[in-house]
Amino acid sequence: MTNNASSGGRIFSGIQPSGLLHVGNYLGAIRQWVDLQNDYESIFCVVDLHAITVPQKPDELRENILKVAAIYLACGIDPNKSKIFVQSSRPEHSELMWILNTITSMGELSRMTQFKEKAGEKSEQVSGGLFTYPVLMAADILLYDTTVVPVGEDQKQHVELARNLAERFNKKFSETFTLPEPMIRKQTARIMGLDDPTKKMSKSAASAANYISILDEPEVIRQKIARATTDSGKEIKYSTEKPGISNLLNIYCALSDVTTEQAEQEFSGKTYSEFKSIVSDKLIEKLSPIQEKYNKLRSDDEALIKIMREGSEAVSSQAKETIKKVQKAVGLFGQSN
Repeated sequence: MTNNASSGGRIFSGIQPSGLLHVGNYLGAIRQWVDLQNDYESIFCVVDLHAITVPQKPDELRENILKVAAIYLACGIDPNKSKIFVQSSRPEHSELMWILNTITSMGELSRMTQFKEKAGEKSEQVSGGLFTYPVLMAADILLYDTTVVPVGEDQKQHVELARNLAERFNKKFSETFTLPEPMIRKQTARIMGLDDPTKKMSKSAASAANYISILDEPEVIRQKIARATTDSGKEIKYSTEKPGISNLLNIYCALSDVTTEQAEQEFSGKTYSEFKSIVSDKLIEKLSPIQEKYNKLRSDDEALIKIMREGSEAVSSQAKETIKKVQKAVGLFGQSN
């Protein structure tokens, strides 16, 4: 793989093609990727293998893979600067996961916060894939000698596991893996749900009132923001005691590139209704050009698929080289013979 960026570092990140991507995905991840691709060698993946850790309808999954790929491009991920591909097109992800599974303890996986949250009281009934999800994420990262992983605060634990597994493998077998570091954007690391600002905005939420989809029409955006949970009192202020208002301020500040202090001053004396109307306007202003580009990309799915195939081919040599080194280190027959 050639490095098209100036820094010499390499980043890897991805989003599951399950549900509709929302403004939390855009502000907390994709927009950051767009900036980072100018400074790092960048690999961005549609992580479809992760998606099937919970039940998916095959036709919907295939459609969602194309949606996510088109949204990446529409938001500004440039295939001339970044490698963009679908995870399942590279079998090395699954193979490395299996090998890393053998040096991962049940205790480590049982302590993963996201598993505990998703499984809840049904931990005995969920799939083994959901339990070992973090090992696949570690394989995604380590396969490409990733140095930096841009993630939300909730994914930091998974990057730490990847780092621990890399250190463990290097010590047990041979110096094989680069140790990755998480990169977390504090301001928009966690965009919360509109209907419940104490929980993270989620594309798999039971209610569409929870999120603003990147593809939502302007009128839908206005309705969702108008109905968003707010707090007692009238002051528009960023505070832990005002999670609803704080969440909307967080969204507005990220879209407008202003500080919370500047936003508080801007909205001083305004009503909640006026505040929500301005937040809606800003969302529509930022999402409309993305939606235009998305619709254009989806008018030619063959061209979109071609970009994904080219991305997969571009990362193939690195993926194969890593697997070959890992097999040899472990003592497997594999590609090294």
